Formats: sequence, structure tokens, C-alpha cells
Amino acid sequence: MTRASLVRRRVGVLLHPTALPGTPVCGGLGDAARAWIRALADNGIGLWQVLPLSPPDGTGSPYSSPSSFAINPWLLDARDLSDQGFLQSGDLESLPGAESAGSEVDFPLANRRASLLAERLSACWDQQPRSRRAAFERWRRDQSSWLVDHATFMVLREQNHGRPWWEWPQELAVHDQKALGNWRLEHQSRLLEQELLQWHLSRQWMQLRELATALDVDILGDIPFYVARDSADVWSHRPLFSIAADGRLREQSGVPPDYFSATGQLWGTPVYSWSRHRRTGFRWWRDRLRRQWDLADRLRLDHFRALASYWSVPGGDTTAMNGVWRRSPGRELLSCLRRDAGGRLPLVAEDLGVITPDVERLRDRFHLPGMKVLQFAFDGNPRNPYLPSNIRGTGWVVYPGTHDNPTSLGWWQRLDDASRARFASCLDCQVEAPGWQLLELGLASSALMVIAPLQDLLHLDDAARFNTPGTVGGNWTWRLPVFDQSVEGALQGYGLRADVWSRR
Repeated sequence: MTRASLVRRRVGVLLHPTALPGTPVCGGLGDAARAWIRALADNGIGLWQVLPLSPPDGTGSPYSSPSSFAINPWLLDARDLSDQGFLQSGDLESLPGAESAGSEVDFPLANRRASLLAERLSACWDQQPRSRRAAFERWRRDQSSWLVDHATFMVLREQNHGRPWWEWPQELAVHDQKALGNWRLEHQSRLLEQELLQWHLSRQWMQLRELATALDVDILGDIPFYVARDSADVWSHRPLFSIAADGRLREQSGVPPDYFSATGQLWGTPVYSWSRHRRTGFRWWRDRLRRQWDLADRLRLDHFRALASYWSVPGGDTTAMNGVWRRSPGRELLSCLRRDAGGRLPLVAEDLGVITPDVERLRDRFHLPGMKVLQFAFDGNPRNPYLPSNIRGTGWVVYPGTHDNPTSLGWWQRLDDASRARFASCLDCQVEAPGWQLLELGLASSALMVIAPLQDLLHLDDAARFNTPGTVGGNWTWRLPVFDQSVEGALQGYGLRADVWSRR
């Protein structure tokens, strides 16, 4: 990202690659992604926001991934691989789901397709030109800090029928180097499959990044604060996390009781053993951010407030009520990351909810933009920080709603009469297209970035909602059916309105 793009306003669209149309089973990194970037650029939209690109958990969530470094294998575009000679004749047609471009992401089918694609790529590998094999070996060396452990973890988890790492054979569960070395010698072909998947995913994604850069479209990525208990990260770096060798959580993450939940929220991920991170110079965090900055121009850091202090709950508890606030070394960590990034941190702080002054000071000390979600604004409190009249300065990213919120039409349909009246009063007109009218309020602000979910631009209701927090099932599956005139018209209208506001 250039220094100029860090200070001039960008308007963007939130759309995760899994939701792109026109490919079997799941959106991908091929033609549809290239068409999407070109459509943004053609309409003067300079930002594409994605969710974490990492492999999802069993519910499809990219926020609870088995890896903080890998890319979701569902996204690999098989047609590009076939056209480039990485697959044999007939491989493309034989993949699961080859005949369908479903209206929703089918998780089991996506897993089967990715698994078979890995097998086919490995089977063709020896026939690849020497230059390609040399490029793979260079990339493999560059990613050595995470790639071997990721590939090992994924193959071991499959061999153990999906059981978590603490239920594997003891010498493998505790990451014994001698036992793992012997095991890897016996499973080199399976490890190669996983490594080839990640190489091709990185290669395809970097080609998209190059296209986006050429067309002046920035990519805003997303990084969860915590990592999943059953992940390659925790398994291979267990001393960095508050977890025992048998998988028991010593301390776990969450948030305290509040207006919305009398018992708080319990997330079940291990908190960080920050003293260990300090002693290593925050190496794991720095490797993690370097990898993600390779994939995006900026990153939204989820649950930013935990860099000031975090709610730590005893590992065996079933509610978050007995937690305590503990200090985090956020200032030290962000200072390291800023040096790594060349003196300016390309981060967005997810600072939603009840935010204390220490969090604000940390955010502002490092000149990080925070977030404003306009759906939260109309509760009648004149000091509501999300109210458009209270959004001052440029240091914000304004959204009508995010992936965790209802679509704006769904929000409006369930909104109480008093809040509806306050929204209409803020607009000084009748509410007819709530998503667009929320977006207009964002464009009228002085914020550095304004980002709309594509569902709002298309005036879709909650049938197109991407995620409902606190629910199991029915999330992360929505896909855009097709690129058609309605999509083009929505992007064109957005670009025109953004241009009007840029001239004021």
C-alpha cells in the first residue's frame, strides 16, 4: 500500500471470496474474482474487504481456523490449474461438484473437492517443468516457519478421523520432534499434497493482488485476535498459549457479563501466555502479521481491545462470570509490528462495543482507524458514538453493517418504531432504501474509509445474511448467484455517489 492510499478516502465493498459466483461448490480465486476486482475499479471503488482467508472450522467460520497462516483450500480455482497444465486431461470434470454452481456453499462437498484436487495436483507434480518445481521449493523455504507444521497437522488430523490433537497418540500430540521426523518420512506424499495446495492458493491470491494493485484497488484483510484450541498454531507452539499438554485450557477467552448476556460470552480459545511471547520477541505474532500483510494491504484486527486488557476465564468454567481483566503488552507488540511494517501500521482496530479509555489511547497512539457501524446509532442516546453527528475526524471506517450484523434491509424490517423515527429524522426524509440511506450517511462523514456489504447495495433481506453470532448452523453459506445488471448497477451507483461526496 502506498503512503497516498493510507491518507486519501477509500470506499469499498465487503464480499468474502467464498461468496463469489460462477464456480462449483464455493467461490474461488479465478475468473469471478478477477471480474469482481475489475468491476470495482471500473466504478471507482478502491477497496475490497474480505474476511479471514484461512481454512474454516466445521461450521464454516474463518474466525476459528485450524491455521493462522494457511489459505482456505475451498478457494482454489481448478479451471485455472487445468488451463495452466497443473492437472491432467479429465481431472477437472471428475472433481466433486463439477456440474454444479450452487446457490450456497456446501461445506462437506467443498472439503471433498479440495481433498481430491490435492491428490490430482500431487499425482501430476513429477511431470511439471523444472522451473515450476524450483519456484515451489523457493516458496516452501520462504514459508518454513508455518508450512511444515500446518501440513503435518492437517494430515495427522485426517488420519485420526478429525479428532483434536490432544486425542492423538501421545508422542505426536506433544509435538515430539523425533517422533514427528519419523512420521514425516513415512508420509511425504501426503504432506506434499497439503504443501502444493497452499502454494497454488498463495500463487492464485498473489495474482489477484497484483491485478488489484494495477487497478488501484486495495485489499482489506481480517485477522482474528485469538486462535482455535484445535489448531496447528496451538499444537506446534503450545507454550505460547494457556493450555496443558492434554488439551485442557488453563485460562480461556471471553467477555464479561453485560446488558446483552447475564453470564458473559465464553469463546473457548486459549488466552496467550504473554510472558513467553515477550521472551521470544513476539516472533509468532510477527510471523503471523508478516504473512497476512503479504496477502492484504491492510488488516482489520478483530477484538482489538484485548491488546489493552483481556477477559481471562478459568479453563474449566462453563460461563464467563468468574473471569478477571488482565493487562496485555499491546504497546510493546504494536511497536514491534510497526517496525516490521516500516514505521506505519496498516491495521484497522475493531473497537466496537464498550471501549475503555485505555483502548482508545492505544488505538490513537498508533494512529489506527477505528470502526463505526451505523446500525448501532439510533437508540435515542444523543452521545451514542455511532451516531453520524458524533463521528468526527478521518480516523474511522464507517459501515452500514458488517458480516456479523443483519443486512440493512433486515435490520430495518425488525427495527422498533421509535428507532425508525430517529433514523428518518437523521435523514430528514422518508426511509425507502435503508442500506443505501445508511451508506449515504457514511459517505457524508469525514471517515477515512466507507465500506458497504454487497448485500446492502443489492437491497437484500436477511435471507442473504452472512453470519448470526451465537448461532450454530446456517452461517457462512451465502453466495452471490451471478454477476448481472443489478450488481453492475449497484456498483455504478455506489461509485457515482462516492464521487459526489468526494467533491464536497
